[in-house]
Amino acid sequence: MSKSNRLFDLMQMLRRHNGPVPGIDLAREAGVSLRTIYRDIATLQAMGADIEGEPGFGYVLKPGFLLPPLMFSQEELHALTLGAQWVGRQTDDGLAFAAQNAIAKIGAVLPTELRHLLTDNAFHVGRNRPETPAVDLRIVRQAMREQFKLQIGYRDPKGNETLRVIWPIILGFIESKRFVAGWCELREDFRTFRADRIERAELLEQRYPGRRRDLAKRWRAQVAEEAARSPSVAKPVG
Repeated sequence: MSKSNRLFDLMQMLRRHNGPVPGIDLAREAGVSLRTIYRDIATLQAMGADIEGEPGFGYVLKPGFLLPPLMFSQEELHALTLGAQWVGRQTDDGLAFAAQNAIAKIGAVLPTELRHLLTDNAFHVGRNRPETPAVDLRIVRQAMREQFKLQIGYRDPKGNETLRVIWPIILGFIESKRFVAGWCELREDFRTFRADRIERAELLEQRYPGRRRDLAKRWRAQVAEEAARSPSVAKPVG
Protein backbone atom coordinates (compact mmCIF):
# COMPACT_ATOMS: atom_id res chain seq x y z
CA MET A 1 0.00 0.00 0.00
CA SER A 2 1.29 3.46 -0.90
CA LYS A 3 1.96 5.96 1.85
CA SER A 4 -0.79 8.31 0.59
CA ASN A 5 -3.38 5.52 0.78
CA ARG A 6 -2.10 4.52 4.21
CA LEU A 7 -2.48 8.09 5.48
CA PHE A 8 -6.00 8.31 4.08
CA ASP A 9 -6.96 5.02 5.73
CA LEU A 10 -5.53 6.23 9.03
CA MET A 11 -7.67 9.39 8.78
CA GLN A 12 -10.74 7.23 8.21
CA MET A 13 -9.95 5.08 11.25
CA LEU A 14 -9.68 8.16 13.45
CA ARG A 15 -12.93 9.60 12.06
CA ARG A 16 -14.83 6.44 13.01
CA HIS A 17 -14.10 6.96 16.72
CA ASN A 18 -15.46 9.68 19.00
CA GLY A 19 -12.87 9.16 21.71
CA PRO A 20 -9.13 8.56 21.88
CA VAL A 21 -7.89 5.53 19.92
CA PRO A 22 -4.74 3.79 21.22
CA GLY A 23 -1.92 3.58 18.71
CA ILE A 24 -1.74 -0.20 19.10
CA ASP A 25 -5.39 -0.48 17.99
CA LEU A 26 -4.68 1.68 14.93
CA ALA A 27 -1.64 -0.44 14.08
CA ARG A 28 -3.63 -3.66 14.41
CA GLU A 29 -6.44 -2.39 12.16
CA ALA A 30 -4.03 -0.97 9.58
CA GLY A 31 -1.79 -4.05 9.59
CA VAL A 32 1.37 -2.02 10.19
CA SER A 33 3.81 -1.56 13.03
CA LEU A 34 3.19 0.78 15.94
CA ARG A 35 6.28 2.75 14.89
CA THR A 36 4.70 3.31 11.45
CA ILE A 37 1.54 4.64 13.12
CA TYR A 38 3.59 7.11 15.17
CA ARG A 39 5.36 8.30 12.01
CA ASP A 40 2.12 8.61 10.06
CA ILE A 41 0.45 10.55 12.88
CA ALA A 42 3.38 12.97 12.87
CA THR A 43 3.11 13.30 9.07
CA LEU A 44 -0.61 14.10 9.25
CA GLN A 45 -0.02 16.64 12.01
CA ALA A 46 2.65 18.32 9.87
CA MET A 47 0.13 18.49 6.99
CA GLY A 48 -2.32 20.37 9.20
CA ALA A 49 -4.48 17.61 10.69
CA ASP A 50 -5.63 18.57 14.18
CA ILE A 51 -4.79 15.29 15.91
CA GLU A 52 -4.55 15.40 19.68
CA GLY A 53 -2.91 12.74 21.81
CA GLU A 54 0.35 11.00 22.46
CA PRO A 55 1.80 7.49 22.74
CA GLY A 56 0.24 5.59 25.61
CA PHE A 57 -2.86 7.79 25.69
CA GLY A 58 -4.48 7.57 22.29
CA TYR A 59 -5.31 9.89 19.41
CA VAL A 60 -8.36 11.99 18.52
CA LEU A 61 -8.89 13.69 15.15
CA LYS A 62 -10.65 17.05 15.37
CA PRO A 63 -13.06 17.81 12.49
CA GLY A 64 -12.24 20.08 9.57
CA PHE A 65 -9.29 18.44 7.81
CA LEU A 66 -9.38 16.66 4.44
CA LEU A 67 -6.58 14.93 2.59
CA PRO A 68 -6.41 16.15 -1.03
CA PRO A 69 -7.15 14.64 -3.45
CA LEU A 70 -10.25 12.82 -2.23
CA MET A 71 -9.65 9.10 -2.72
CA PHE A 72 -12.02 6.18 -2.61
CA SER A 73 -11.57 2.53 -3.34
CA GLN A 74 -13.66 0.94 -6.11
CA GLU A 75 -15.82 -0.81 -3.50
CA GLU A 76 -16.42 2.48 -1.68
CA LEU A 77 -17.45 4.20 -4.91
CA HIS A 78 -19.80 1.35 -5.73
CA ALA A 79 -21.32 1.64 -2.27
CA LEU A 80 -21.81 5.39 -2.72
CA THR A 81 -23.45 5.10 -6.14
CA LEU A 82 -25.68 2.23 -5.00
CA GLY A 83 -26.74 4.22 -1.95
CA ALA A 84 -27.46 7.32 -4.03
CA GLN A 85 -29.51 5.28 -6.49
CA TRP A 86 -31.53 3.77 -3.63
CA VAL A 87 -32.18 7.23 -2.13
CA GLY A 88 -33.19 8.56 -5.55
CA ARG A 89 -35.75 5.80 -6.10
CA GLN A 90 -37.00 4.95 -2.63
CA THR A 91 -37.28 8.20 -0.66
CA ASP A 92 -38.68 11.61 -1.62
CA ASP A 93 -37.80 14.30 -4.16
CA GLY A 94 -35.82 16.42 -1.70
CA LEU A 95 -33.50 13.60 -0.67
CA ALA A 96 -33.25 12.32 -4.25
CA PHE A 97 -32.02 15.74 -5.40
CA ALA A 98 -29.54 15.89 -2.50
CA ALA A 99 -28.17 12.44 -3.42
CA GLN A 100 -27.59 13.54 -7.04
CA ASN A 101 -25.81 16.67 -5.83
CA ALA A 102 -23.60 14.65 -3.48
CA ILE A 103 -22.51 12.29 -6.27
CA ALA A 104 -21.79 15.27 -8.53
CA LYS A 105 -19.60 16.87 -5.85
CA ILE A 106 -17.70 13.62 -5.33
CA GLY A 107 -17.19 13.25 -9.08
CA ALA A 108 -15.81 16.80 -9.31
CA VAL A 109 -12.90 16.01 -6.98
CA LEU A 110 -12.18 12.41 -7.96
CA PRO A 111 -9.08 11.62 -10.01
CA THR A 112 -9.96 11.25 -13.68
CA GLU A 113 -9.25 7.52 -13.75
CA LEU A 114 -11.93 6.85 -11.10
CA ARG A 115 -14.78 9.06 -12.31
CA HIS A 116 -16.22 6.42 -14.63
CA LEU A 117 -17.07 4.27 -11.60
CA LEU A 118 -19.80 6.76 -10.67
CA THR A 119 -21.63 6.16 -13.95
CA ASP A 120 -20.81 2.59 -14.95
CA ASN A 121 -24.35 1.32 -14.12
CA ALA A 122 -23.08 -1.71 -12.22
CA PHE A 123 -26.15 -1.85 -9.97
CA HIS A 124 -29.89 -1.54 -10.29
CA VAL A 125 -32.39 -0.51 -7.62
CA GLY A 126 -36.03 -1.19 -8.40
CA ARG A 127 -38.90 1.17 -7.74
CA ASN A 128 -41.31 -0.15 -5.12
CA ARG A 129 -44.02 2.44 -5.80
CA PRO A 130 -43.89 3.75 -2.23
CA GLU A 131 -47.07 4.90 -0.58
CA THR A 132 -47.48 8.62 -1.11
CA PRO A 133 -47.19 10.41 2.24
CA ALA A 134 -50.05 12.75 2.98
CA VAL A 135 -47.52 15.11 4.57
CA ASP A 136 -44.41 16.67 3.02
CA LEU A 137 -41.52 14.77 4.59
CA ARG A 138 -39.28 17.84 4.33
CA ILE A 139 -41.11 19.39 7.28
CA VAL A 140 -40.45 16.20 9.25
CA ARG A 141 -36.73 16.33 8.43
CA GLN A 142 -36.58 20.00 9.42
CA ALA A 143 -38.24 19.22 12.75
CA MET A 144 -35.70 16.44 13.34
CA ARG A 145 -32.71 18.65 12.45
CA GLU A 146 -33.83 21.53 14.66
CA GLN A 147 -35.47 19.38 17.35
CA PHE A 148 -38.82 21.13 16.98
CA LYS A 149 -42.07 19.55 18.07
CA LEU A 150 -44.64 18.69 15.41
CA GLN A 151 -48.38 18.94 15.75
CA ILE A 152 -49.95 16.36 13.48
CA GLY A 153 -53.39 15.22 12.50
CA TYR A 154 -53.14 11.43 12.52
CA ARG A 155 -55.73 9.03 11.08
CA ASP A 156 -56.03 5.59 12.66
CA PRO A 157 -56.89 2.39 10.68
CA LYS A 158 -60.62 3.04 11.28
CA GLY A 159 -60.37 6.50 9.74
CA ASN A 160 -60.63 8.43 13.01
CA GLU A 161 -58.34 11.43 13.31
CA THR A 162 -56.58 12.56 16.47
CA LEU A 163 -54.47 15.63 17.08
CA ARG A 164 -51.02 14.77 18.43
CA VAL A 165 -47.88 16.64 19.45
CA ILE A 166 -44.84 14.50 18.74
CA TRP A 167 -41.07 14.78 19.02
CA PRO A 168 -39.85 13.35 15.68
CA ILE A 169 -36.58 11.44 16.01
CA ILE A 170 -36.50 8.85 13.19
CA LEU A 171 -37.69 8.87 9.58
CA GLY A 172 -37.90 5.30 8.33
CA PHE A 173 -38.04 3.74 4.86
CA ILE A 174 -38.98 0.04 4.81
CA GLU A 175 -39.85 -1.27 1.36
CA SER A 176 -42.87 0.80 0.31
CA LYS A 177 -43.64 2.00 3.85
CA ARG A 178 -42.68 5.39 5.26
CA PHE A 179 -42.87 6.03 8.97
CA VAL A 180 -42.02 8.66 11.57
CA ALA A 181 -40.93 7.51 15.00
CA GLY A 182 -40.93 9.76 18.00
CA TRP A 183 -42.23 10.58 21.44
CA CYS A 184 -45.99 11.09 21.54
CA GLU A 185 -47.14 13.54 24.21
CA LEU A 186 -50.67 12.12 24.10
CA ARG A 187 -49.52 8.54 24.78
CA GLU A 188 -46.53 9.59 26.91
CA ASP A 189 -44.42 6.98 25.14
CA PHE A 190 -42.57 6.30 21.92
CA ARG A 191 -44.82 5.65 18.96
CA THR A 192 -44.39 4.93 15.25
CA PHE A 193 -46.61 6.84 12.82
CA ARG A 194 -47.24 5.79 9.23
CA ALA A 195 -46.48 8.77 6.98
CA ASP A 196 -49.47 8.08 4.72
CA ARG A 197 -51.78 8.52 7.72
CA ILE A 198 -50.42 11.90 8.78
CA GLU A 199 -53.07 14.19 7.27
CA ARG A 200 -51.32 17.43 8.18
CA ALA A 201 -48.32 18.63 10.15
CA GLU A 202 -47.46 21.96 11.72
CA LEU A 203 -43.96 22.86 12.87
CA LEU A 204 -44.15 24.23 16.41
CA GLU A 205 -41.56 26.78 17.46
CA GLN A 206 -40.89 24.79 20.59
CA ARG A 207 -37.89 22.53 20.95
CA TYR A 208 -38.24 19.18 22.61
CA PRO A 209 -35.88 18.40 25.51
CA GLY A 210 -32.74 16.30 25.38
CA ARG A 211 -30.79 15.33 22.27
CA ARG A 212 -32.49 13.70 19.29
CA ARG A 213 -29.82 11.03 18.91
CA ASP A 214 -30.15 10.04 22.58
CA LEU A 215 -33.91 9.70 22.17
CA ALA A 216 -33.31 7.64 19.02
CA LYS A 217 -31.07 5.28 20.99
CA ARG A 218 -33.80 4.85 23.60
CA TRP A 219 -36.37 4.16 20.88
CA ARG A 220 -34.15 1.55 19.21
CA ALA A 221 -33.44 -0.13 22.53
CA GLN A 222 -37.15 -0.26 23.38
CA VAL A 223 -38.03 -1.69 19.96
CA ALA A 224 -35.29 -4.33 20.29
CA GLU A 225 -36.45 -5.28 23.78
CA GLU A 226 -40.08 -5.65 22.69
CA ALA A 227 -39.06 -7.64 19.62
CA ALA A 228 -37.03 -10.01 21.81
CA ARG A 229 -39.99 -10.55 24.14
CA SER A 230 -42.60 -10.92 21.39
CA PRO A 231 -41.02 -11.39 17.92
CA SER A 232 -44.43 -11.36 16.23
CA VAL A 233 -45.54 -8.12 17.87
CA ALA A 234 -44.52 -4.89 16.17
CA LYS A 235 -43.95 -1.56 17.90
CA PRO A 236 -47.29 0.16 18.56
CA VAL A 237 -48.37 2.51 15.77
CA GLY A 238 -49.96 5.80 16.70
